[in-house]
Amino acid sequence: MTLKEALCVLPQYALPQHSLSVLMSKLTHCQNPAVKNLFIQQIIKHYGVNMDEALQQDIQQFKSFNDFFTRELKPGVRPLTTGRNAIACPADGAVSQAGAITDGTIFQAKGKSFTAQELLGGCAERAAPFQNGQFTTIYLSPKDYHRLHMPLTGTLKEMVHVPGRLFSVNTITTNNVPGLFARNERVCCLFDTEIGPMALVLVGAIFVSSIETVWHGVVTPPTIEKVRSWDYADNAPTLNIGEEMGRFNMGSTIIVLFGKDKMQWDSGFVADKAVKLGEKIGEAVAN
Repeated sequence: MTLKEALCVLPQYALPQHSLSVLMSKLTHCQNPAVKNLFIQQIIKHYGVNMDEALQQDIQQFKSFNDFFTRELKPGVRPLTTGRNAIACPADGAVSQAGAITDGTIFQAKGKSFTAQELLGGCAERAAPFQNGQFTTIYLSPKDYHRLHMPLTGTLKEMVHVPGRLFSVNTITTNNVPGLFARNERVCCLFDTEIGPMALVLVGAIFVSSIETVWHGVVTPPTIEKVRSWDYADNAPTLNIGEEMGRFNMGSTIIVLFGKDKMQWDSGFVADKAVKLGEKIGEAVAN
């Protein structure tokens, strides 16, 4: 760890991460026009947000900064792949990693990894279908569209809210905090698809004020001490490929898991690649 990395990472261990996120939530939901408009203007300028793609482009019309941050896109600006057996990108962002789950282990960065069992709340039964399967981790920056969509059509079976820390998920922190994505608070959504189980894991981070899904609404906050889960064996919702499934109220990371020999990533779908919602990133493997 370099001095620059240490100065960025080590203070995070001591920060009151959840308290800071509560304060950020109050700020991002503030409806005072002067406050929210200034905040929106600064983010657009600093990160180069492309407002030409937004359905609503007049910042005066956003009720709060969070309303802006989770803005809708114009119809058609993210065309959905129509390729046969295609798997669609679930979000705008950048690929952190993509590859095989080797003996239950998922690569994080620079020799660091975590297990699928740890990621999914410590349950071996949940992790078993993904043994020696495939994974990808996609990071959403502040400039990106922050709604998350289905890579494949799937029927929801279980949702799990796993408590944890709220480390940043930027590159420096990811490279230096062991097991980061299995330590941060997260919401794991487990689906059945035409190629078997699929997990979409929405990972929280510092200043991520909440995570929500379309079928449940806000899942976190509140911050909790124990894992909690919801079973959807009865009246399970089915979401089609490309449909919205959730969103980050402030940005973070989504991890996608598939089972063994069920799919393959496209050859160009590699770490550091910029990706857009709806584009083809892999394909199902015919059995």
